[in-house]
Order: sequence, then C-alpha cells, then structure tokens
Amino acid sequence: MKKKDIMLSILLVILWGVNFTVIKLGLAGVPSMLLVSLRYLLLTFPAIFFIKKPKTELKYIVLYGLTVGVGQFSCLFYAMQIGMPAGIASIVLQTQAFISPIFAMIFLNQKINSKQIIGLIISAIGLILIAMASIGDNMNKVPVLAFILMVAAPIFWAVSNIIAKIASDKAASKDEKLNMVSMVVWSGLVPPIPMLGLALMLDTPETLLSVLTNLNGISIFAVLYLAYAATLTGYGIWSKLIVSYPMSTVAPIPLLVPIVALLSARIVLMEQLSSLQWIGFIVILAGLAIANINLSMIKNIFIKSKT
Repeated sequence: MKKKDIMLSILLVILWGVNFTVIKLGLAGVPSMLLVSLRYLLLTFPAIFFIKKPKTELKYIVLYGLTVGVGQFSCLFYAMQIGMPAGIASIVLQTQAFISPIFAMIFLNQKINSKQIIGLIISAIGLILIAMASIGDNMNKVPVLAFILMVAAPIFWAVSNIIAKIASDKAASKDEKLNMVSMVVWSGLVPPIPMLGLALMLDTPETLLSVLTNLNGISIFAVLYLAYAATLTGYGIWSKLIVSYPMSTVAPIPLLVPIVALLSARIVLMEQLSSLQWIGFIVILAGLAIANINLSMIKNIFIKSKT
C-alpha cells in the first residue's frame, strides 16, 4: 500500500474503534433504529446538494445503502441496544475480514495467496483469543439474539464491499472513476425510511417524538460523530481502499479496530481488558503484518542498503 493509504488506514482504525463506544453512548438516549436513521439523515442532508451523484447505476447505490445502512447497522445497533458490549461487538464485526476475501474469490475471481491465507489464519487466532477473553465474564448477560444479529452484521458488510467493488470496476470499464464519498452520501438516502419504519415497530410514535424533542448533549454528539466521522469520513476512506486494492489486502485492516474499541470502552465505559486480550492484539498485529508485508520491497531496500 502507498504511504498515504497506510496513514488513511490508521485514521480509519481510530475512527471506527472509537465508534463502538460512541454507539453505546448514543443508545443510552436514542433507540437503535432511530439512531441509525438520524445518522443517515444528518449524513445525507445537506451534503447531497453539494456532492454530485456517483457515476454508477442506481441499483448499486440502492444495494450499497441497503446492505450497509439497513442490513449491517440495524443488526449492529439493535444487538448493542439489547446487551452486546461495545468491545465484543467490535470483535465479532471484524469477521468481515475473512468473509470479504471469500466473497471476492467467488464473485470477483480475486485470488488469495498463501502469505495472505497464513496472515488471516493468524489474525483469526488473535481474534478468537480476544473473543474468549471478552466473552468469559459476559456470556450470561448477552442475549442469544444479540449474538445472532452480530453474526449477520459482518455478512451484510462483506456483501456491501463486493457491491462497491463491482460498481467501481464497471465505472472503470467506461473510463470513469467512481467517487466513493459520493457513493456513501447518495446511498445514505436509502436507510432513513426503512429505519424509521423499524423504529415505529419497536417503539410508539409518542416515544420517538419524546426522544427527538429531548436530545441531550451526549446524544447530539453521538449522532454527529456517527454521521460525519464514522460514516462520511470512515466509509469514504474504506470505500477508497477497497476499490484501490485487492479485497484480501484491505479486508484485514479493520482487525485492528478492536484494539482501539476495547481501549476506548475501557476508558469511557469501564469495560475491562485482560492479559489474554493483549496477547490477542499482538497476534492480530502479527497476522496483519504477514498478510500485507511486501517481501520483495524489503528485499530491494536491503539490497540497496548494502550497495
């Protein structure tokens, strides 16, 4: 990866890591489906009046909005509302790192080399170690439905990655470039209405109206962060990366998100960190390094240094 994209990847990890704590804070004052709807309403308006429609077919915009905004976030937010801890949610969601390359191999004919497979396996071990440590004291407190929803969320995310990649490739075949920030903004038109519908199924109109008219400072901050930091900036960076590099290279990057997520949850939400979690972090870092390190580049640098 280019240096600029590596720096963007680090920023992405920080934004998405803190995101889980912010979601938990937001859910304390706003029901999950309403929070998702507000996230996208604020993201889309007024940005849609200043950002041109992406150069892709309408179906890809709609599908991207449905898979990310409706599928992934309805599952994630509701799971966290009914008891999924922020740290564990950040871990389970990262299984997209293993689902996305498989989908890319099936639907995009992208290949996964042995180095990347080894790196993914090592990272998966690290993820399992963190999950084991995180779930240990919380298993009895987390509803089964929350775990089911958390399994569904990364599947929707992986599907959205494939949709973005297909849309980008089709635009490139026409000598056009797909603006992924534009894609994120315009696809944001899709989630609000379905999310409001789900919100009305879970709560009465009076309850939702009361929430909207009594938003506190933390709730307002959460909505602003989710709209502009986690979604507009975060998914703008993420979408740029997935259209610029093979899925097997990009998909493991969010495996670093649980590190930031667990740290922020520890500081803000007082969720505990154990020695096993730290071991898991180190294993994940090792797996990412193995999967993404450019051995030929290092060899060339070594040769140049000797000459």
